[in-house]
Amino acid sequence: MIVRPRIGRAALVIATWAAALLFVLGDVSSAWAQTTASDDPSPHSEATLVSEQTAVTPGEPFTVALRLEMEAGWHSYWKNPGASGEPTSIDWSLPEGYETGSIQWPYPHRIEFGSLISYGYSDEVFLLTDITPPDTLTPGTTVSLDGKARWLICEEICLPAHSEVELSLPVTEDAPEQTKWAEAFASARKKQPKAVTDWSVGAGRSDGEYQLLLQAPDGVRPDLDGAYFYASEKSVVDPGAPQPVTRDGGTYAIALQQSEYAQEPAGRLRGVLVAPEDETWDREGEVRAMQVDVPVDSTLSSQQLSGAMGAASSAGGGLSLPWALAFALVGGLLLNLMPCVFPVLSVKILGFAEEAGGEASAMRRHGLLFGAGVLVSMWILAGGLLALRAAGSQIGWGFQLQSPVFIALMTMLFFGIGLNLLGAFEVGTTLMNWGGRMQAAASGGGNVGAFLTGVLATVVATPCTAPFMGAALGVALTLSAAGALLIFTALGVGMAMPYVVLSTTPALLDRLPEPGAWMETLKQAFAFPMFATAVWLVWVFGRQTSNGGVAFLLAGLLLLGVAAWIVNRWSAPQLSRTALLVTRGLAGAALVGGIAIAVIGAGSTPVDEASAASADPSSDAETEWRSYSPETIESLRAKGRPVFVDFTAAWCLTCQVNKRRVLSTEAIQNAFDEKNVALVRADWTNRDPEITKALQSHGRSGVPVYVLYDGNGSEPTLLPEVLTEDMILSALENLPSSS
Repeated sequence: MIVRPRIGRAALVIATWAAALLFVLGDVSSAWAQTTASDDPSPHSEATLVSEQTAVTPGEPFTVALRLEMEAGWHSYWKNPGASGEPTSIDWSLPEGYETGSIQWPYPHRIEFGSLISYGYSDEVFLLTDITPPDTLTPGTTVSLDGKARWLICEEICLPAHSEVELSLPVTEDAPEQTKWAEAFASARKKQPKAVTDWSVGAGRSDGEYQLLLQAPDGVRPDLDGAYFYASEKSVVDPGAPQPVTRDGGTYAIALQQSEYAQEPAGRLRGVLVAPEDETWDREGEVRAMQVDVPVDSTLSSQQLSGAMGAASSAGGGLSLPWALAFALVGGLLLNLMPCVFPVLSVKILGFAEEAGGEASAMRRHGLLFGAGVLVSMWILAGGLLALRAAGSQIGWGFQLQSPVFIALMTMLFFGIGLNLLGAFEVGTTLMNWGGRMQAAASGGGNVGAFLTGVLATVVATPCTAPFMGAALGVALTLSAAGALLIFTALGVGMAMPYVVLSTTPALLDRLPEPGAWMETLKQAFAFPMFATAVWLVWVFGRQTSNGGVAFLLAGLLLLGVAAWIVNRWSAPQLSRTALLVTRGLAGAALVGGIAIAVIGAGSTPVDEASAASADPSSDAETEWRSYSPETIESLRAKGRPVFVDFTAAWCLTCQVNKRRVLSTEAIQNAFDEKNVALVRADWTNRDPEITKALQSHGRSGVPVYVLYDGNGSEPTLLPEVLTEDMILSALENLPSSS
């Protein structure tokens, strides 16, 4: 079947899909064979399997490549073939115990055929695959790697091709040498896309067109005319449409036309952005292909998107990495002052005081273990956040407190710690491992207790976005995994620093009072901040669920109290073995039952706050705030009305303080009325993908965030995380008065 340019686009698409169908089925019909006048299974091309190393080591991954050699004028295809074609594939037939990775695709080039653009390779390409052998291989034997490669080879006609590929390698315990193909492997890796931490990347969509927005690092202003974006998925971006590049200072915008075959707009833009000739994305000049995977904000126009990118730059998205690290360090220090962190850290201070008469080395060890607990927890949170982001989840900082189940468990934990501090029960290793370890921390003993105090401090600190921290976290969630982990590490270092310094400086420790009877009083007093934290968590739980859910959670706390009473009333030294088993069994059953009831309550239906507010005559002030939606913002701005958006959450104490002390004051309400400002509240207490997207568009990943849109369509103003009346009044001064 010959397809010539004059046949036109429709005929070419039909012809290509016909070839693709034969490629997928893997059979060449007799009619096709007559057309090609050849029985060669791999016409105009040859496929071989080559290895980077000369031998296989048991259990050690190694890399092989499918080497495709193509005659001049012929080409094969990338993983997204563009307007037509099919990607190359390999069906592996490996011995038992082997694991294979996916094909590592080097960036392609454009293949023009009339008005159609396809993506592929010419001349020669190495498609790399990592293989992990089992660790049970016997040195001295030989392994055989077999597979069937399939590809589409095209010029003016397209022919399905396939080849049985195989490779035999000896097994050795020694480090294998590199083969003659090592340089070709290195060249293939250099052409693979890489994450670039210095550039901030965002995306938006308006009127059937995507905008890929890039913020250059400080002092870098490359010429990006000719840069090209290869979308990873078909039917997202039209490969035949031009991709013009515009620049405003250090911000670049690349226009991408949506594919006419798209069934719905894409939620994320994934692909490879290739720099023009003689340009690279890194300062070392080694990365020409940038890996792109960003959410698409469909709520803004093209002009607004460019402004949003600039706002993100000034508010955090365009911070250089050193500044972001500095902001994260300061934000971590300020986290220690947040009310959601103090109850846990007060327990650690108590432990320091109790150990003041102990060895300095033990104090240093405990302080460092506390810091290690903070850092490890930060890394775990960052890893989970980045993994979910990579999987497409719309989440942000403090995401674990958007789970009612997590809130219920944290409430029971803090309530149990409070009972423990009051002496309601003493546990070792048999009941409530978390509570027991926290008891060790409270009494100043145990390396595990010091470490777990740092863990718990981190878990409860995450809903508090301290000043300086929001911008740093906004940058972290736009960087590669390595860059993001650096920022989270700086955040953890800042949070742990005061306690590590205290534990490693004997002069400071000597100023602490001598241990004595007052310690028991102080220990019991610290129970009440724990109970206060539990009360706050119950309130958050109620905002996320319902009154019925709160009742279940309180019943769970009651059973936890019963378990503590049983353990205290029948202490272990006074009991026979049988009595000990019975009482501890009853306590364990009460504890498990309490947790189960609390988790059941977490599944109750949230209250419709809008309905509740309208039904409550006393809630007039609250009814002035509209619920957030992108359509609401668009509609209000289209009318030329100023809009103030409060991104908040019930579990964010900074948000609640700003709301009570600033936003609800008569002076601020009168100022809003005078300027006819529409008030919109974006409640992020429960997970809301639309609110998460809006936060990301402003370069933020957590709350609080305050955004003021004026009435003339210009770019929004982002206010600081900690508000004052003067800040808001100053921001409102330039708005026109209401007529």
